[in-house]
Amino acid sequence: MTYQQRNILVSLTISILVLAYYLFRWAGMMRAGGLVAEDVYRLWGLMIGISIAANIFGVILTQIVSAIVYRIRTNQDEKFIEDERDRLIDLRGTRIAYLTFSLGVLLSMLTMVLGRPPLVMFNLLIFSGLTAQILADLSRLAIYRRGF
Repeated sequence: MTYQQRNILVSLTISILVLAYYLFRWAGMMRAGGLVAEDVYRLWGLMIGISIAANIFGVILTQIVSAIVYRIRTNQDEKFIEDERDRLIDLRGTRIAYLTFSLGVLLSMLTMVLGRPPLVMFNLLIFSGLTAQILADLSRLAIYRRGF
């Protein structure tokens, strides 16, 4: 597995775990009687903070562990090379993320037009952001696996 694939896999795993936690907490709020602004905003901030911190920590930890394992196996330093192919794959994933998030923003704006509370809009925004990250990572992994 290449350096880029390891980083994508870590990011994908963290995004899926964060989305699962978000959906679990959101379902708990709905069962408890609906969305309360203070709880939704706290959950929203928590999800953003956890996602950023976990991705940074996860990628750094993965790089350290993989460098140690590579050094033990080959007695050489691992080279982290990014070429044009890697950049194009990253751009394709970014395009998918932007399209997915843009659709999520459109849907969240439609909820405002249809008279839904702003809390629905906030929940759709965080959900579409996490979904966009997952779809982008899945597409990047698929492109790496099948070849460019």
